[in-house]
Amino acid sequence: MNYKQQLFPWCIINPLPNMHTRIVGRFRCRSNAEGHLQVLRRLIPTLSFEIMFDVTPKDTDSEDNPETPQ
Repeated sequence: MNYKQQLFPWCIINPLPNMHTRIVGRFRCRSNAEGHLQVLRRLIPTLSFEIMFDVTPKDTDSEDNPETPQ
């Protein structure tokens, strides 16, 4: 997760088959995400959207991770 993504932790996602997701938008606060979600649901009622708080950890170096093959 890069610095810009850390500034915008609230996401609107579109769940896809096989447990995949597509991030539709990122927001600084939940209320902005909820407002955008309402608009999306009105404009595109056939797709499902959800709000999520993105807590993806920072990438670790391969040297620090013993499970990563070298």
